[in-house]
Amino acid sequence: MEEEIKEEFKKSGFSLDDEEEVLKKCLTFCINYNLKPSDLVSSWEVYYLNRLLDESTVRNAEMDGFLLHLQNEQKEAVVKEEPDLYIYSSKDVDMILNYDEEDMKEEVPGTPTDKSLKLNSDPFNSTPKSYGNGYSSGKPSKLVTPFGRRTDKFVVKFNINSLPVVDNNDGEHDHGNLEDEIIRRAQPCKRCSLMVHRLGPEPGCRFMYDKIEDRFNALENRIRKHATALFASGLYEEPMDPTVASQRNIFAVGMICCDGEGRLNEKSIMLQSSVEHSGGRNVRLELHNLSQFSIFPGQIVGIEGQNPSGHCLIASKLVDSVPLSATVAVNQHPTKKQALDLVVESTDSSYVQKEISALIASGPFTTTDNLFFEPLTELLAYAGRKLPQLLVLMGPFIDSEHPEVKKGAVDRSFDELFCQEILRRLQDHVEYAGSNVRVILVPSVRDAQHDFVFPQPAFDIHLPNLEHQITGLTNPGIFEANQVKVGCCTVDILKQISGEEMSRNPTDGTPSDRMSRLANHIISQRSFYPLYPPAEDIPLDFSLAPEALHITSIPDILVLPSDMKYFIKVLTLGEGEEQRKCICINPGRLAKGEGGGTFAELNYQGSPDKTNASIIGI
Repeated sequence: MEEEIKEEFKKSGFSLDDEEEVLKKCLTFCINYNLKPSDLVSSWEVYYLNRLLDESTVRNAEMDGFLLHLQNEQKEAVVKEEPDLYIYSSKDVDMILNYDEEDMKEEVPGTPTDKSLKLNSDPFNSTPKSYGNGYSSGKPSKLVTPFGRRTDKFVVKFNINSLPVVDNNDGEHDHGNLEDEIIRRAQPCKRCSLMVHRLGPEPGCRFMYDKIEDRFNALENRIRKHATALFASGLYEEPMDPTVASQRNIFAVGMICCDGEGRLNEKSIMLQSSVEHSGGRNVRLELHNLSQFSIFPGQIVGIEGQNPSGHCLIASKLVDSVPLSATVAVNQHPTKKQALDLVVESTDSSYVQKEISALIASGPFTTTDNLFFEPLTELLAYAGRKLPQLLVLMGPFIDSEHPEVKKGAVDRSFDELFCQEILRRLQDHVEYAGSNVRVILVPSVRDAQHDFVFPQPAFDIHLPNLEHQITGLTNPGIFEANQVKVGCCTVDILKQISGEEMSRNPTDGTPSDRMSRLANHIISQRSFYPLYPPAEDIPLDFSLAPEALHITSIPDILVLPSDMKYFIKVLTLGEGEEQRKCICINPGRLAKGEGGGTFAELNYQGSPDKTNASIIGI
């Protein structure tokens, strides 16, 4: 069987390092988990993509991580077949063994001992006491959750530094006494200006009323805008009908489609042009003459090529982005903005420095084994010490995929959970941090307490005296803080495009950064959701403000939370004098399973070249 495994790896383009040892371990995996060689290699490809491994080499050093990946796959398969089955982990066993019988007895208040004082004297340990039954029993227990037992707190996983590092005496690892910590607390930050672009649907809007006509018009407008922009740039001739037979080179603009169901392949690529140029007809697209490309269904592209037979357009060049000089001309809808800081916005913009400090985190905000929201509490404690100008929190907040929510084991409504567990914590945070701190909340389609539709209206938040500090943003949404333009979208578009993308890398061996390429698609297509048809779990409604998905101009910072590995990328767009740069951030998930995840910390000072950004483990 070892030879079969080796052949399957070769078919998929992987070479083996330390071949004998790797094959021996892979054979063990196949036997233990009843896998065929082809299934094993398919699992390796998923692991390879998720870990963002650079080389197509199967290394012995990755076998332990791959084994963990296989175990998780097996566990998910068992849970899917038997949803009521609970699989105990080593952490569960440790918790049971450490749970004394005395803990079951009701504690009687008494004189505090040295031990109890020691347990409660740590100013950094802001995780609340866990409860044996978080939903009905109010009696505290000495049980510590797996999240509370983690050891690698606030470790920097990845960072880019363009600015000199300044020691701010954060004291992250200095567990001194509480009085010293209060004295060392960071000075209050300077309040930033904030302007929200109101393009999405309003709270309370009606949805699920979109018609085929709405979808048709939205796609047609996208194709027409791209065609107009490409022609207006002066770099390309006027688009023509790609379905008409012609011996000469033509230029056509259309949307990439798949001929039938399933993923794109070289034989199933279709180009659908606009009604104006081809009556909406499509034609098969042949890309064998191109040395490199990256396409996906719903992508709007320009094609230079020939169609000698009238049945197949043979491409000689593919244009997948709109020139920056042409973007202004096609912005037909002026952005409607709501100024939230009238004092700053009414002054001369030259006095507002294009600088911002922010913490960015994406849900879930609680672990899967409880609804204590410990990761969120830890994040707010960290923000209380760092005091950034902006705290950007992106859903899901009350995750509809959480086991307790799915089972209906919660004794409160989802709105009550959101108000009591999320808004109350945020209210305490801004009151502690002062009036200069701002919080931005972005919903998710996985939020159980919010409208299940995309694009999604902002949260309807009513907090007395805090309206100018806690602000709701649509999903997707754009805001400007100190004139730094930030775009956010909580739909996992990177993962969805990754699953549908078809690409060809250069034959000269030039390395390709896959995550940068996926993020570039969002900017080059000028759309927060360029994929069509949408993924099955995305309730895309074209009757609700289709302009909400349109990116009118290149943002300085683009935040795209994803289940894929966290990253911070500086994207370069355009050439020469028109060149623009954009920082794209995937902060990861704040909670992952029963453990902690990651969040991003950003210090932006005028441009991506003067930025410090870090991914930090919670």
